[in-house]
Parts: sequence; structure tokens; C-alpha cells
Amino acid sequence: MKLYNKKFIRISVLSIAVIAISLFSLALTKSDVYRELARSQRLINEVYKSLITRYADRLDTEKFTKTVINNILDDLDPYTVYMEEDEKEGLDLLTRGKYGGVGINLGERDKKLTVISPIDDSPAKHKGIIAGDIIIKIDGSPTAEMSLDDAASHIRGPKGTDVTLSIKRFGNEQLIDFVLTRDDITVKDVTYAGMMDNETGYIRLTRFSKNSGPELRSSILNLQRDNARRIIIDLRDNPGGLLQSAIEILDMIIQKGDLLLSTKGRLAEANKQYVARKKPIIEDDVKIAILINEGSASASEIIAGAVQDLDRGVIVGTSSFGKGLVQSVYGLDGSGKRSLKVTTAKYYIPSGRLIQKPGYIDDELVVREDKEDSIFVTVGGRTVKGGGGITPDYEVVMPKSKPLLLECWRKGLFFSFAQERQHKYDIYEDALIDLDLMTDFKVFIDDHELDVITDGEKQFREARTKIAALDSTNMDLTHAFDFVETFIISREATLFDEEKDDLRRRLLLELVGIMKGTDFRVEESIKDDPVVTKAKEILQDPVAYSGLFEPKDNDQSF
Repeated sequence: MKLYNKKFIRISVLSIAVIAISLFSLALTKSDVYRELARSQRLINEVYKSLITRYADRLDTEKFTKTVINNILDDLDPYTVYMEEDEKEGLDLLTRGKYGGVGINLGERDKKLTVISPIDDSPAKHKGIIAGDIIIKIDGSPTAEMSLDDAASHIRGPKGTDVTLSIKRFGNEQLIDFVLTRDDITVKDVTYAGMMDNETGYIRLTRFSKNSGPELRSSILNLQRDNARRIIIDLRDNPGGLLQSAIEILDMIIQKGDLLLSTKGRLAEANKQYVARKKPIIEDDVKIAILINEGSASASEIIAGAVQDLDRGVIVGTSSFGKGLVQSVYGLDGSGKRSLKVTTAKYYIPSGRLIQKPGYIDDELVVREDKEDSIFVTVGGRTVKGGGGITPDYEVVMPKSKPLLLECWRKGLFFSFAQERQHKYDIYEDALIDLDLMTDFKVFIDDHELDVITDGEKQFREARTKIAALDSTNMDLTHAFDFVETFIISREATLFDEEKDDLRRRLLLELVGIMKGTDFRVEESIKDDPVVTKAKEILQDPVAYSGLFEPKDNDQSF
């Protein structure tokens, strides 16, 4: 029998939580608030005590308590969470900018825990761990059933302690045991910075931790020393992080004294304004483009939104995620092991726009005091959209991945083949003139079971299953479906030739990453990246660049 039923807990505890919230919001004075809060707490305590002492099965108090807390939070926004000590690792990583570990970028390739790359100057790099190594055991525990998060937790630990990784390496029949001593591994937020041409610099920022500001400052100054007059900052798929890091970065871009961001909440300490405090390090005549997509969230949207509202640069890509909620962390029970991360405020960028998209909380739980505007204007009078997320000034949608390429990527076949193939070459450039590369890759993928789904195939199979369930004796339908099935099979046989150029590009990216390192991989990848290409074109064209800042006929200035 199940120890406790989630639906039962939700009915009993969430109902109480809703009552408590409703009473809390309707209170007119501070004394009323505390009176109703105390009453609601007593009710929750009585229900909890009754369940623990009277429920038919004996409940595991610790697990039940955690379940109750999590279910109370379930109907709030997804960022308000209860955390125990082992769940705070990600937060600590952002605030400290480092962790205790061995310095390995992990991934899953063909369902195997694989080293994507060792981090420079790390214990893993020093001991000889290489890209493509497959981790079979961690301290003797098999990794076959471990998730990436589980494996990372096993590998990480206090500085100075040891961990043993049992590695399967291409060309070796026996496992190789590496005993690695953990050290402080510094998180690198700027994963690439370099010049694309004589005057265009490119920076990729992947998160906002304690290290983001200093790393970006160094990158910008280096690019400007190399005569960069145009800078592209790539925030695509950057989920955000520390608010303070975003403010620190905006200080490098925006004029001193300009409003960067406001936060508004119910408590006085949640209401703040952030103003640029320093002279920007990016020179006034340097053109800026910020790249965003649906994976750009929170701090990324603060950067993009402020740059857009203050007309300091152009935003290129697709609309961002729409995460504009501020969280504060509060310790619980005095042990330091448990805490509550609570949404206490919302982000508003300079034009007054709310970044947060609607629908983050059940409307029945909250009292809406006013309706948000949907149209705003920049400092130069351009109309910009509100309602959640940042809409780019110039939209560029990445092309949809082709079916065979997508399946090879999902199965990790590009990386697996490249990891084996590298041993054939003395230098990466040899791969560029290898006439047998794609022939051998086709043989390689033919040896793997692939589930390639072409356009319309999924819908066809669903329709066939449903119709067959209704009438399996209709021979006309059966023949028609068989005809379509034959067409799909013949279509799949031609995919390799149709996608050959794209497959080769992806394969060469893996090879250059393995043989020459991450920087070279990024350099190659951005050469034919349509978003980067368009941003570069806009920055190079003074008319196109300035035109994006001009108000349209129906725009109004402040």
C-alpha cells in the first residue's frame, strides 16, 4: 500500500494554504494580518498533527513533511521552492563561482556517461582524462543507472578528497582507473571571446554567476584593444543567475545615471531601483548586438531589455523566455540545512515593462490590484511590446534540424564517430580533405538502430493506429496505408544524401572540438550561424543599424 496519497495531501493541505492566503490578503491592518496568520497556522498544525497521529498507515514524518511542503508550493510559481542541503548545490555554484570537483564537462553519448571535455588546469586535465573517455564506475559504483546529475554529485566533493573514476578509452580493452584529488573548480561563464573580423568581436556568456562581471569586463577590454568597433554578446540559452551580475554587466554598457532596473514587491525591502553607477567601458561609438532566444531568461532578459529600452544596441534572434521574478532565500529551523527560496518581487526594465510572462501562478490564488500595460516606448520613442519576455528588434529563427541529423545528434553518433576518427589524423585539417569521411560515417550510422521521424510520419502512424482500431478489415484502407508506408521507407533511404552537407558540418564541429578545443569549435560554429551572421550584417551596415532605433509613424516619445 502506498504510504501517502498525493491527491489526498493536496486536497487537505492546499485547501488550507488557499484559505490562509485569502485571509492574509483580505486583512486590513497589520494586527489583522498577524491574527489571521496565527489562526491559519493553528489550522495547518492541527491538520498535520491529526494526519500524523491518526492516519491508518504510519507515515514517515520526515518524508511526509517534505511532501506536504512541496505540495503547498506546487500551485505557486515554479521558482518558489523548498531546498534541503543537497539541493542547494546549483545556488552555491552561482554565488561562489566555484565548486569542489575534478573539472570534467559531462554528457550522455549513446546512453553512456561520457567526458565531453576536461577543464583546463584541472585535476582531470593534469591526470590525463581526455574527451571521449567513458566513465564506467565512480568510486566502484556503476554509472549505467546514474543520471547526469547523480554522476556529477558523486564526482563532486570537498577540496582535497579523492575520487576514483574507472574509464573505458578507445583502443584499450581494460578499464583505466584514475584517482583524482578534488580541487576548487572555477566556473567559466564567458565560454568564448574573440574577433570575427578586423572590427567585430563576439562574446558568448552562458550563465550569470559571481564570475560573470570580471570575465566579461576582461573580454570587452581585450576586444577593444584588438580594435573592436562592433560587439556581439550572445545570450542564447543563457538561463540567467545572479541579479547583481546582470547589474554589474549593465554598468559596463549603459551611461552612468541611467535607470537599469526596478524590482517591486509587497515588502519594502523588495522595492528597489538600480541605476548605472560607473562610466561604461564599452566606448560610445561601439555598436552592440545582443542575441537572445526562447532559452534566454531572467538576468539575460534584464541585459537585453535594458539595452533595448535605452536604445544602446539592437536585439537579434527570437523572443526570450519571460522569467522576471525575484527570489530571496530564507533559512529554516536554524540548522542551515533547510531553506525556502521565495519569489518576493518582479523585475521591471527601464521602460516599465514587466519581463515575467503571464500564467506563472493560478490566478485564483492572488488578488490582482491593477492590469499591466502591453505597449511601452524606449528612450528614443520606439514602441516595444510588454506582456512577458523580450521581443527582438530583428527576428531570426534558427532553421529546424533535419530528421536524420537530429536522430544522429540524439544518439550521440557525431561525437562517438569523431572520437574514434580522430586517431586517423595527425592534425584536424587532415579531416577537411578526407574523401572517405562521409562514406565511413554512413557505414557507422547504418550499424546503429535509428528511429528517424520524417515530417508527417508521426501523425500518419497515429492515424493508422486509430483507424485500424475502428476497422481492421477494410482492405482499401490497408492498401492505402501500406502505400504510404512504402513511400516513407523509400523517403528515409534518401535522407543521408539530402542531408550530407549538414551532417558533414556537424561532424567536423565535433572533430575540431575534440582535436583543437572548445574555442576552435565555437569559431567554426558561428561562421554559418544565421543569427550571428544577421547580427554582424546589421552592425556593419550603418543605415540598417540606425534604422532599427527610429520610431515608426505610430510611435510616441516619452
